[in-house]
Amino acid sequence: MTPDSLIGLLAEPERLRVAAALVLGARTSADIVEATGLDVRRVENSLRRLRSAGLVVTDGSGLRLREELFKEATRVEQANRVPEDPFVRDGRLVKLPAQRGRRRAVLEQVSTAFEPGRRYPERDVVEVLKRWCEGGEVDHVTVRRYLVDEGLLSRDAGEYWRTGGPVSV
Repeated sequence: MTPDSLIGLLAEPERLRVAAALVLGARTSADIVEATGLDVRRVENSLRRLRSAGLVVTDGSGLRLREELFKEATRVEQANRVPEDPFVRDGRLVKLPAQRGRRRAVLEQVSTAFEPGRRYPERDVVEVLKRWCEGGEVDHVTVRRYLVDEGLLSRDAGEYWRTGGPVSV
């Protein structure tokens, strides 16, 4: 079972309540009705869906949520994770992607080094970008030009300021 299918299965509040009741010790439909306050029909509908997905089984003690599926889904998720960004490593820009969309995403990461609303003299921008480019294949002048071209930084009279990119609150 994938993490997305687990989340999708439990995204319905009634199914989530039924699953929670099972985790907390309910072993019969009557236990679940009592623990959740749902009517019998809703509990049975939720159980039917959870059983068909293989998340709920009946064993010698009654109904049981297969909690081990959550660990299994986590292992699958970790195995499918994308490896480290090939363009940014340890806070350094290794290279710029050729594809514009990917390049924009990398440049947005770089733009976060500049505080929104603050004006920077060119020498400060150069210092920040040199640190980003240290040891990589791309020079700070190219990165600065791309940041301006993409509307992530603006410039006038030797000053730069951030005009785009992600902002954390």
